[in-house]
Amino acid sequence: MANHVLGIDIGGSGIKGAPVDLGGGELAAERRRVETPEGATPDDVADVVEELVAAFSDDVGKKAPIGITLPAVVQRGVVRSAANIDRSWIDTDADALFTERLGRPVHVVNDADAAGVAEVHYGAGRDQKGVVLLTTLGTGIGSALFVEGVLVPNTELGHLEIDGHDAESRAASSAREREDLSWKEWAKRLQRYYETVEALFSPDLIIVGGGVSKKADKFLPLLSLRAPIVPAELKNEAGIVGAAWHAEHLG
Repeated sequence: MANHVLGIDIGGSGIKGAPVDLGGGELAAERRRVETPEGATPDDVADVVEELVAAFSDDVGKKAPIGITLPAVVQRGVVRSAANIDRSWIDTDADALFTERLGRPVHVVNDADAAGVAEVHYGAGRDQKGVVLLTTLGTGIGSALFVEGVLVPNTELGHLEIDGHDAESRAASSAREREDLSWKEWAKRLQRYYETVEALFSPDLIIVGGGVSKKADKFLPLLSLRAPIVPAELKNEAGIVGAAWHAEHLG
């Protein structure tokens, strides 16, 4: 029987889900996307998640575990921050909320951590020894840190203070768009960010995800670091795949 686990990726604008074949880290059916409800309170989001789960019930069975990402710090299933979702999520036991609503085991993980898990097991970080750092460049900067393949959760390295600024306020992809920076101008900010992170953690590999990674050839060659820095391979599917892997292996 195929090893399919449902992964759901909750973002500020959309909620995406699909069953995942964990043998190869590939989607086992076409993913579905639903708009994130306005306000994005726990109960409103749970309603949308229920719809997605119902749509895929034949693909994953009625009692199989489900993995869900949130743009938040998540400690053992409890939400400790809220980025692009309602602040009522803070201190919500998301594992318990979704498990009760869906009637099956549900395991919630930070969205960048999920993307990192996918890349380490199936993508650009596969078989890499030592320290691997994944960053997602988007509205903010998400991060996932691994030591010999083991996740150090909730690192939130986008919020490092660099030169008196919250790092993501100057180096996220949204900052490039907001300030209409050229690729070269933005790369200077990325250089400052990544050289700071490199000095702190000495990664053996840096992986860059987020939507802008599709244009990695525009900015990665402009960076000069000790560690190799490469684009993520799983693109927009990474959160779904990582959520499913987390549910199956760490839940």
